[in-house]
Amino acid sequence: MNINGENRSVTVRSADTLLYAIRGKLGLTGAKPGCLNGDCGACTVNVEGWPMKSCLMLAVEAVGKKVTTIEGLENTPIQQAFVENFAFQCGYCTPGFIMNCHSLIRKHPEAGDQIIKEWLESNICRCTGYEEIESALKSVLKKK
Repeated sequence: MNINGENRSVTVRSADTLLYAIRGKLGLTGAKPGCLNGDCGACTVNVEGWPMKSCLMLAVEAVGKKVTTIEGLENTPIQQAFVENFAFQCGYCTPGFIMNCHSLIRKHPEAGDQIIKEWLESNICRCTGYEEIESALKSVLKKK
């Protein structure tokens, strides 16, 4: 697998999820196991630039694809914007939100309110409202 720009070998069963491979086999614990059924988005990673809930994707499906985890992002504008806008509380959902927002910025640099709303609906935060997260995202989009 190509994880964070590095080719990595990992042995998995055909039924192992990408989340399991990333966390359990490769030790990259940024993607979080939340609901494990695709509802919460805490496990979101980027696959070929698109947000993917890694609890729903089999590890074998990632062979030959570029996968980026939160550990693969370094000082991206959205990470700084989350800090500047206080867009997290406990932090459990934060990596998934950042990965989702990072993809949105790259895929829709001119995103309006409707697209932002649709993309943010795929992740759940139980600690805070989404106002700060939306503000962080919009602050980066305005700079583009």
